[in-house]
Amino acid sequence: MMLVKNMAKVLIVYHTLSGNTEKMAKAFAEGAKSVQGTEVILKKAFEATLEDLLECDAIACGSADYFSYIAGALKDFFDRTYYPSQGRVTGKPYAAFATGGRGGETALEVLDRLCGSFRFMKAVEGVSVERTPSPEVLAKCNEAGKKLANAVAK
Repeated sequence: MMLVKNMAKVLIVYHTLSGNTEKMAKAFAEGAKSVQGTEVILKKAFEATLEDLLECDAIACGSADYFSYIAGALKDFFDRTYYPSQGRVTGKPYAAFATGGRGGETALEVLDRLCGSFRFMKAVEGVSVERTPSPEVLAKCNEAGKKLANAVAK
């Protein structure tokens, strides 16, 4: 009889128009996948579901900064999942990442507030970049993905 070890699930939810946030999401995913025993679910915000949120052990959220806020698609994910997930996701580790014409810091602040509303616990400092992520920024995303996965490794 073979014993199957439970995999830690890391959900990465993001929205991208230019592709910059997607590059960061994929770097997060690669970092998380490098941690043994980790399954990564990478989904665009409109495709992510309540079940994805409930079944994951950790979550990373990414958006571009639009008008000093996050993308409407990612806000939609938070809106759809907030009430049905209450009391069921408290303490889930999270990380945030953002891009923006001015660096994405405002979107990171918004993501921190939203994740705090869900009572997620920040596991990794957010990563943000002005416009296109450089190889150094993608390396930071990769490292953040590893840290997030290690926070829930089984």
